[in-house]
Formats: sequence, structure tokens, C-alpha cells
Amino acid sequence: MTRNSRVNKLLSNSPNLGAVVSVRGSVVDVRFDAQLPPIYSLLHAKDGAIAIEVLAQLDAHHVRGIALTPTQGLSRGIVVEDTGGPLMAPVGKGTLSRMFDVFGNAIDRQAAPKDIQWRTVHSAPPALARRSTKSEIFETGIKVIDVLVPLERGGKAGLFGGAGVGKTVLLTEMIHNMIGHHEGVSIFCGIGERCREGEELFREMQEAGVLPNMVMVFGQMNEPPGSRFRVGHAALTMAEYFRDDEHRDVLLLIDNIFRFIQAGMEVSGLMGQMPSRLGYQPTMGTELSRLEERIANTDTGAITSIQAVYVPADDLTDPAAVHTFSHLSASIVLSRKRAGQGLYPAIDPLQSSSKMATPGIVGERHYLLAQEIRRTLAQYAELKDIIAMLGLEQLSPEDRSVVARARRLERFLTQPFFVTEQFSGIKGQLVSLKDALDGCERILRDEFKDHPESALYMIGAIDGAKGKAKAGKPAEEPTPKLDLKPAPEVAHASADAHAS
Repeated sequence: MTRNSRVNKLLSNSPNLGAVVSVRGSVVDVRFDAQLPPIYSLLHAKDGAIAIEVLAQLDAHHVRGIALTPTQGLSRGIVVEDTGGPLMAPVGKGTLSRMFDVFGNAIDRQAAPKDIQWRTVHSAPPALARRSTKSEIFETGIKVIDVLVPLERGGKAGLFGGAGVGKTVLLTEMIHNMIGHHEGVSIFCGIGERCREGEELFREMQEAGVLPNMVMVFGQMNEPPGSRFRVGHAALTMAEYFRDDEHRDVLLLIDNIFRFIQAGMEVSGLMGQMPSRLGYQPTMGTELSRLEERIANTDTGAITSIQAVYVPADDLTDPAAVHTFSHLSASIVLSRKRAGQGLYPAIDPLQSSSKMATPGIVGERHYLLAQEIRRTLAQYAELKDIIAMLGLEQLSPEDRSVVARARRLERFLTQPFFVTEQFSGIKGQLVSLKDALDGCERILRDEFKDHPESALYMIGAIDGAKGKAKAGKPAEEPTPKLDLKPAPEVAHASADAHAS
């Protein structure tokens, strides 16, 4: 063996070490003399206590990375070790019923998981040849979604709304409803979540008995932007294992995809990139695509994703909302006005849309019924200003019938949730698509015109209205006067966002 080969063998067995050159917040520059680590390599400092991901190679000897952990105690000259690979996530059956952080550490105070493998979080999306071209409906048991905004199996649906309109409650209700008749695996990914929300979700899922088929991954709000930026990729890696290796369907719930964009914006600013429109990172479209394109329906299984999307200042033309819209097969827009009227879930049926709502996918009857419901609600929205100024009595008999149908439809499309039983005192209801369509059709035929509107409020199937009317229960909804106040409609904002 020559001297050079002995030296090369010695170098290959020894770790690739570097030294910290500068630390600016979460941005760390490191010098390597032997070998420059590739992009996305994971570096460790202070015996693994500080993790740094390489995002740029500055020259032949320097790399710039973003810290995935707090950088307290890191200073110039400290030795940094190249792990020789990217950030890894645990996959396997051992991850079920557990809660993890971005590094794959269990954070549920239980023993380390067994029967797991480790895989890189930077996987390529499935090839087009592997993708399924079949479109199937994914039932949720929530009337307004299944009738007007049907979700796609293996598709992506977004819950758009400002702060406090019910995104997390709706997401949690979907977990409850779907795991009951959903044989696959559910993965909840909390990006920028409050620790309170994570603890509450874990406890609720434990009490509901659905933890055995569920994995939770959290990047908390107080963690550095690098950690929040990568937690979505870690959760997606776990989902891909169950789809590709176990051949199971996966329900991936992300709360909140805006926090992913926000973390990317922070990382971009720290890395010194010039900001784009409204301060967002210039690479926002690319970063979002790398995550979203991995969520797909393939020949082995499907990852169906439901993502909460915070809309800054309720502005649907915000770049974050517009870029997210383009990836979705269904957009569920939550309205603050409807929440104020007590119409829960506060989904705006005129702003929400789904690419599945076509006769070839949902069927002729469902399609025509959904169109008729939207037409009735749109006519009512146009008449609201007239009602507020002149009163209901000034409308023609035909318009009064439209208003009566629309108000009954609005109340029938409310639904008591299992996750809010303790607050509302009303037992949660799961409604099949058949029952939901039947109820809407009977209301449009004026079968319930002699029933009070309150009889249709917060019920499951339509037959519950007759029982409620006979019992003579008082209305549990707010006074109807709130519903008649003129307010500027923002439907055009959604259309502009889609057009963009």
C-alpha cells in the first residue's frame, strides 16, 4: 500500500472537522480545510448539542448554514463535525402512537421507539409514471364539505382563514371523523404550534382511542426558524414510508402551512437574500413546491393532505395564500362573518371551491344539487342589502321563498362537532354524504317551509329537524338580525386569488 493510499484510508475513517468562523443569530459560517460538505449536510457542534444545516457553499473552504437548535454557547473557533449526511427522520411501525420533534426525538416522555429506520427528509417527489390518474372522493362526515367542497383521495385541501375562525377545531374534527372509518394512518404535523395546542391534541387523541394509528410531529413556535422550516419535510418522510413500504393510505394534517412559509421567510432573511413582494422570500414558490409535490396518490397508496392556512389580515390576495391556492384540489374558506353569526363550521360556501365538484366525479345528481344550493345562497346574498334597507315584506313572493330556502340551508349546513361537545353541550354528529344530499334536496323542495329555522340549526341528518320541532326546543342560534346587516362581500378577492 502506497503512502497516499494509506493517508486516504486514514482520512476516510476520520471525521470531517471544521471550525466556526462567525455566528450571527441562527446563521453560522464554518471553515473546512479537508472536504467541503454538500448542501443540506447536517453539522454537529458541542457534542451534538447544536445542529446546523448547510444551505450555501461560500467558497472552496467555507459553508454557511442555519442552526436548527438555539446557538447559545457557540463561538468562533469551536470544532464542528460533518455528520456525512442530511437531516434524518425515523420511519416504521415503531413511530405509531408517538410524538416527535424535527430530529426524530420522542417528546412524549416515553421510552425511545423501537422497530424504526432512519431516512433523509430530502426525498424527490414520486415520478409521474407512478402517480394514479383516478379521482376518488374522500368523505369527511361534515355536511358542508362533502356536499359543496368534496375532497380528493390523494389530493390536497386547504383551510383558509384568519385568526380565531376555527381552522384547528375543524382539523381536529376531521381527525375524529376520519380515523373511525379510515383504515390508514394519520400523521399530524404542527408547524409553529403553541405547546398548549400540542399537549391538548395528544390528550384528546388518547381519550378518543385513535392514537394507535397516529403519529404526531411538532416544530414548536419558540424553536428556531430552521427547525420549523424542516418539520414538514420530516412528517412527509414518515407519511411516504407508510404509503410506499406499507401500502397504506395516509391522512396528513398540517397546522399551519403559513408557518412553514413564514419560517422560510425568516431563514431567507437571515441568509441575506433580497426580499420579494410584501417581504416574502424570493424562493417561496420553489420551497412550497418541494413540499407539496411529494403529497401524491400513487400505485401503492395515497397521501391525502388537509392543511390549515392562516390568511394574514383576512386578505386572500396575500402572496402566501395565492401560492398555496395553486397546489390545492379543494379550498375551504372560513368566514369571520359567519363565525360571528354562530354558523359553525364557519365555511363560506360561495368562496370555497373544489376541483372534484364535476359531474364526471361526484355524479350528475350531486353536481346539480350543489349548483342549486350555491345559486340559492348567492341570490340570498344579493337580497341582503334590500332586506336591510326596506325589510323582508318588500320582496316579491318568489324572492321571499328564495330567502326562506337559503336561511334553512345555512342552518342545516351547520353541524355539532365531537370535539366541541364539552363547550356546546350538543352531542357531535357524523353525517353520510347520502343523508346530507337528501336533506339539502328536501329543503330546496320546500318540504320544511313550515318548520322554524331553529329546528334545522345544529342537527345531523334532516330527520332530526322534525324531532327538534316536535320537542319545541328554543332556538340555539343567535338572533337572525345579525344575519341581515349589510357587509362588504369579499368573494371577488377569492376569484382574484384563483386567477393569480
